Amino acid sequence: QVQVVESGGGLVQPGGSLRLSCVVSGKLFSINAMGWYRQAPGKQRELVAVTGGGSTDYADSVKGRFTISRDSNKNREWVYLQMNSLKPEDTAVYYCNAANLLAGVDYWGQGTQVTVSS
Repeated sequence: QVQVVESGGGLVQPGGSLRLSCVVSGKLFSINAMGWYRQAPGKQRELVAVTGGGSTDYADSVKGRFTISRDSNKNREWVYLQMNSLKPEDTAVYYCNAANLLAGVDYWGQGTQVTVSS
């Protein structure tokens, strides 16, 4: 099994920055991609950023403002989302995802709220 836990959300003013963190533990050998998704009220969950297989991809709406990064040791993997120049439309619950793309299996964290407001 795989466990996913996010942290780092909060309230920030427009133009501000936040850094989200996610720690993944368990059967790490089965994970080949990690990323961040978000879901705003009344909207579907959408991809924000993903990294895996040596490549990284971002939603067009966050390119140039958000950066995804990854770190690991023998027992844990971490994935971070540095969010700069935040806008009110970035307000959402952000979810960390760890995926086994070959098996089509996704593991999700509980979500962390990001609110961008003055």
